[in-house]
Amino acid sequence: MKGAVLAADGALGPVGDVPAPWPARRVTVGGKMLHVRDTPGTGPGAEPAVYVHGLGGSSQNFTDLAGLLADRFDGQAIDLPGFGYSDPSPRYSIAALADILIAYLEFAGRGSVHLVGNSLGGSIAVRVAALRPDLVRTLSLISPAMPFLDPRRTAHGPLLPILALPRAERLFAWGMARLTVDEMADQVMLACFGDTSKVSAQRRAEAIEEIKLRYTVSHYPRAYMGTLRGLVSSFLRAYLPGAGSQWRLAANVVAPTLVIGGLDDKLVDPRVPAQVARVVPDSRLLILPRVGHVAQMEVPRLVARAIVGMLTDIAG
Repeated sequence: MKGAVLAADGALGPVGDVPAPWPARRVTVGGKMLHVRDTPGTGPGAEPAVYVHGLGGSSQNFTDLAGLLADRFDGQAIDLPGFGYSDPSPRYSIAALADILIAYLEFAGRGSVHLVGNSLGGSIAVRVAALRPDLVRTLSLISPAMPFLDPRRTAHGPLLPILALPRAERLFAWGMARLTVDEMADQVMLACFGDTSKVSAQRRAEAIEEIKLRYTVSHYPRAYMGTLRGLVSSFLRAYLPGAGSQWRLAANVVAPTLVIGGLDDKLVDPRVPAQVARVVPDSRLLILPRVGHVAQMEVPRLVARAIVGMLTDIAG
């Protein structure tokens, strides 16, 4: 593990207007529709990249970061099954979601990609990089939801007892129905951002539209609770014998890796990113004070500079 090196801010070009969400399309993989947003590369040597969001998020979580990296990355951001506009899945374990991501990468046929994952997407990306190193050029993990011993101390803590119930999604749906869209948006922002004043009016409006969508699709409560259950299950299995442990998989990652964490993260223990960086063999670590769970949304230029810095480092 070593410290991340930030590229000069000028390497990203001038600060511009807040971009709109990137164009979207639908693809069918394994009989299921996945919703994908494309951020076309603008540089002659732009290489393929894929962005994977966190629990309850969507491909829109990478609008700013993908735009900043477009001269280097020909990007695709997917909505994981059950989230955004993608079809639901019969299973929401980390292994099942990683299998879907692998199937998508093979379907896209772009060879190995720069894989960028936030939170749940980071945990999925670790598994993909460990099991299919041929598909991953570099790995960037932003507040990866890797196992830690006491998830009760996070903003998800109140939901954990419900996971033991057979109809947990019904209770979750009932709780959703008690909140207005604006109230839910406020809760999401407070949980995800270290400083909610960094959320632009446009990004808040987009978040509200996505939250409205959650109220209209019947599968969302099951997808959310099923995925949270899958995450907690991966936490428990990580400390048991067996090759499927997320920590054992992380130790097998061979791709150059950047790990970013926010000290004001309320959803993943802030100590986890450093632990990930210690376990992954070829890793770089960046810890950001006064930043929360979604650094790619809160401080996208810093995250982009760290990714460009890694690319420069491995290029020699």
